[in-house]
Amino acid sequence: MSLYAAIDLHSTNSVLAVIDEADQPLRQRRLPNELPAILKELEPFRDEVAGIVVESTYNWYWLVDGLKAHGYTVHLANTAAVPQYAGLKYSGDESDARHLAHLLRLGILPEGYIYPREDRAVRDLLRRRFQLVRMATGLMLSIQSTWARHTGQRVSANAIRKLSGVEIEQTFADVSVRFSVLTHLQVWHAIQGQVQQVEEWILDSRTRCKEQLALHSMPGIGRILGLTIALETGDITRFASVGDYASYCRMVKSERISNGKKKGRGNRKCGNRYLAWAWIEAANFALRFSPPIRRWYDRKCSKRHKVIAIKAVAHKLARAGYYLLRDSGRFDVYRAFG
Repeated sequence: MSLYAAIDLHSTNSVLAVIDEADQPLRQRRLPNELPAILKELEPFRDEVAGIVVESTYNWYWLVDGLKAHGYTVHLANTAAVPQYAGLKYSGDESDARHLAHLLRLGILPEGYIYPREDRAVRDLLRRRFQLVRMATGLMLSIQSTWARHTGQRVSANAIRKLSGVEIEQTFADVSVRFSVLTHLQVWHAIQGQVQQVEEWILDSRTRCKEQLALHSMPGIGRILGLTIALETGDITRFASVGDYASYCRMVKSERISNGKKKGRGNRKCGNRYLAWAWIEAANFALRFSPPIRRWYDRKCSKRHKVIAIKAVAHKLARAGYYLLRDSGRFDVYRAFG
């Protein structure tokens, strides 16, 4: 007889449920987030458990890796897509765990992708870099805003990078404003230094894979951006079509259409926000380095807003990137933007 287990994972504890083929609960218990305790509860059913569902939360790494290391077949539940019975009057952690096990038994569990453990740390480090870059951008915008507010003049990011304490003192008479700008600038330089160290460490520790080399043939994609896209994508074969990949990159509209009329929206945040950022970043760089892409963008801008136009460029690049990651080769700008 096959058994099915599920774990409703929380920040400090987990709820384990084990059911049989008739949906009858055999074990149901709240446990601390300690792998030995969870393994001990599963041990009596070890030979009969067909699979274990783990809820996809922010802290699933330790549990999924630990269960797999002990020989269990683990499924990561895509919580955003898990169907719930709308007629339920009460639900709790125990019923949620049983429901996940029930979906696994029926073979209709919406599953998330379990990213390979050996590449996960580098991918997550690149995500930390992304956060640092966003912080640095926010600081730069704050300095530019302060400059315009007190002087009436715009200042470029390149000019701010070269500012000295004497120039700041000569520009701002108010000591508080001067101190504010200087503080922001010093923090910006510190963050930029950390970003550079992260990039150097990643480039020294990672080998150049064929997926990266294919992405480098696209204008505006360097080693760091190419590695970010390759690692965030993971195994390209998990996407059944180029449309699925573009949707995962958040390049597709989230709309519900019936009989030619808009009936609502789906989850616009469904997908990978880091890939969405990476392809938008690639699109902005491509405009600088590729005249054909720039001309296509300008034609799009003449009909639509520039934000929509840059998203359209990113969408095309993401679709081309799918085929490069799948088949290798080189990017043909005229095939994509001809």
